[in-house]
Amino acid sequence: MENQVTQDRFQSVQDAPALASKGLQLAAAFALGATILFAAAFAQSSAVHNAAHDMRHSQGFPCH
Repeated sequence: MENQVTQDRFQSVQDAPALASKGLQLAAAFALGATILFAAAFAQSSAVHNAAHDMRHSQGFPCH
């Protein structure tokens, strides 16, 4: 019985970095997506802005 408790504690200690890593990956993906979105939205080059605009319409999202 004591062996099972020790094993359960060891497993929960091993799972903690995996959960932290998953949260870090989600935060990084969100930051990258937001950066790309704002870079395309506020780009001075009309080609970049229009490409993002056309892609948005092709996916069925109205923007104006």
